[in-house]
Amino acid sequence: MATPKNHSVMKAFALLKAFRDPDEWVTSCELSRRANLPEASGYRLIQTLEEIGAVARGARGRYRPGLLLLSLSHNVTLAELLRDASHALMTELAWKLDLTTHLAVLEHGMVTYVAKVSTPGAFAVHTRVGAQLEAYCSGLGKVLLAALPDAQMESFILDGELIALTPYTITSPATLRAELKAIRQRGYAVDDRENHADMRCVAVPVLDREGRAVAALSATDSADRMSETWQGQVLDALFDAAAALRQKLYPEITPVQNRRAIAAE
Repeated sequence: MATPKNHSVMKAFALLKAFRDPDEWVTSCELSRRANLPEASGYRLIQTLEEIGAVARGARGRYRPGLLLLSLSHNVTLAELLRDASHALMTELAWKLDLTTHLAVLEHGMVTYVAKVSTPGAFAVHTRVGAQLEAYCSGLGKVLLAALPDAQMESFILDGELIALTPYTITSPATLRAELKAIRQRGYAVDDRENHADMRCVAVPVLDREGRAVAALSATDSADRMSETWQGQVLDALFDAAAALRQKLYPEITPVQNRRAIAAE
């Protein structure tokens, strides 16, 4: 017999998720509306959340996230959550395709590896969890850069010199700008020998509840093996894995199997 759900807990978390910004002050009525709860029951739950420090009450009966949430957030990092949630999916993907998979986030304009899984027979990729690399010349980085708001993307492009690591590295700001806009349209990025002359990598975004990229998932292989046909098969598997990872991170998200649906979101 399945364990019955505690609806009060679910409603309380619905209220907490209704905050759109940590600095936002919101009335009880508005929080209840966003959480699709009756105003009276929403108010009672908010009072309980205030008592335990999950929300803080300010002037004119408005609320914001409380110190309890901040203290709890210090116990776990996004990198840890992503690594734990992705391990089985990345392992299955790597062994299915016999290549190397990476999961990464964007930090201060650099790509930080969060997780890596490689099979014994895979093309050797000299990376490690925790290491960083330039974003403009990697599939992971270009997916994450393309997901930035226009102003942030433009700031990155103009911030420093685009140094050529191989003869194929994009070194022109105009070319990089056009490439990132194309990635936005198609929903994935390709590192076509830009980081290493004998390696190709394809990468897709991992989306949060609102459809924003919080990480990127990639598959890396030799340039010779990563033909257009093989690249298409790898992309299909990557999009499926990214959708599955999103659902593990945000269980209320409806599963998406079609890669075009993910790219268009």
